[in-house]
Amino acid sequence: QVQLVDSGGGLVQAGGSLRLSCTVSERTFSIYKMGWFRQAPGKEREFVAAMRWSGGWTRYAASVQGRFTISSDNAKNTAYLQMNNLRPEDTALYYCTAGLGPGTSYDYWGQGTQVTVSS
Repeated sequence: QVQLVDSGGGLVQAGGSLRLSCTVSERTFSIYKMGWFRQAPGKEREFVAAMRWSGGWTRYAASVQGRFTISSDNAKNTAYLQMNNLRPEDTALYYCTAGLGPGTSYDYWGQGTQVTVSS
């Protein structure tokens, strides 16, 4: 059973930066893609970014394109989400996720890490 532990959230002022981390509990040879989603209070969970675990492509929501970067360090079984130029509307609970196949579904989820951006 793959387990994901996400961390790195916090309180930051608008314009600031945070880097979220997602550590996978075991060898990742079965993982095809990693992603980040977020959910703000009263809103549905939304896609933020995704990447092929072995490299080759990345994808971003339009709202974060150019500000957020998804990456990974396969030797550490860890994925990252670098978030720059944060805005109050980025405030949400951020979830790391892993998928075993190339489709749009994901199979494993982290517990979430809170990001709060003050104006």
